[in-house]
Amino acid sequence: MRLTEEAQRLYHWALINDPVTESSRAQAAAGTELDEDTCRVAFEALIDAGLLEAVGTPGGTVWQAQSPQAAGARQLAEGESALRGQEDALRERADELCRERERLQAAREQYAALMPIFLQSRQLSHPHDVIGLLTDKVAVRAMLVEAVDAARDEVLVTKPGGAFPPAAMREALPRDLALLASGVQMRNLYQHATRYDQPTRANAEALMAAGAEIRTLTEVLPQMIVVDRELAFLPAVGSGALIVREPSLLAFLIASFERDWGNAAPFSVGPLAAHDVSEDLKQTIIQQLSNGLKDEAIARRLGVSLRTCRRHVSELLESLGATSRFQAGVMAERLRAAAALDSPTPAAAAPGARCEECGTSLPPAASTGRRRRHCSARCRSRAHRARQQSAGP
Repeated sequence: MRLTEEAQRLYHWALINDPVTESSRAQAAAGTELDEDTCRVAFEALIDAGLLEAVGTPGGTVWQAQSPQAAGARQLAEGESALRGQEDALRERADELCRERERLQAAREQYAALMPIFLQSRQLSHPHDVIGLLTDKVAVRAMLVEAVDAARDEVLVTKPGGAFPPAAMREALPRDLALLASGVQMRNLYQHATRYDQPTRANAEALMAAGAEIRTLTEVLPQMIVVDRELAFLPAVGSGALIVREPSLLAFLIASFERDWGNAAPFSVGPLAAHDVSEDLKQTIIQQLSNGLKDEAIARRLGVSLRTCRRHVSELLESLGATSRFQAGVMAERLRAAAALDSPTPAAAAPGARCEECGTSLPPAASTGRRRRHCSARCRSRAHRARQQSAGP
């Protein structure tokens, strides 16, 4: 308790006039030069602090001034007693929470232990049930962990999105590293946008250091996990997962994965991880613009934020000299057609070849083998406009 200056002044007066009687109390305001209301509040504060103690006498009630040490000892003893009571209640509550947590963990382990029995019985009673639906997320997670931990040869993963949940990555990383250490091959397909997210990139680099192979595409299949080419997990509508064992469907899923894997770019490490795929992202954005897609739809398909998508679109509009998104897509299509006509014979860029517009060194040839003549979309746009101007009206 913090005493006001007025209360301290009244305490000094009470020590001099100890004990304070009813008649002397009426004179306290004049003796301390305080108004009556302030003096009354200060008097009550001294009583609450234990610095004035009421004592009954034959002549009436008097108030005796107490030493700060004695008053403080009484007040602190009461406060410490109350605090100990609260601490005991908190410890008891903490023990209850610990017991409840242990109970939930035991229940979780019990349910997880029943999953192998459930799956084995289901397979025996439904030998033709090669596509199953699990709607319970806990059951899906338990089955997935068990299936991946039991993998013998290979795990294939496709995972859309530009940034994966950090908590999920922290939980899965030790398990994935242990799987790789056991000799199981792991191939992961992500979207290009993962290269721009630092936590996701760090997770990918840790997996690759342990032996995993990771590649990226502009767009990938919905999330899929295939274990030993015998079991696949696919997202179900709403929640849960589809459990696929049907050989023909598995073959289709694996063929789709292999097609995308062949077209994907290896995940680079270090500063160039994002730079290596920026041109691919831009070309995809141009294609989507020419198809009339809005920025929100493009961002969702590429796994990037709306802000990042709009920044790319703005840069493309500026480089092409376009005034609208649709015009940018049309101009880009014309530039690609013009480039194809300019280089009818597939050929790689000659060593030391330079851009015909700005003179900078040309990058390696595209995957199609078409000979490059310009280093960027901006230079192709400039060359195209120059040809149009030279051709005249």
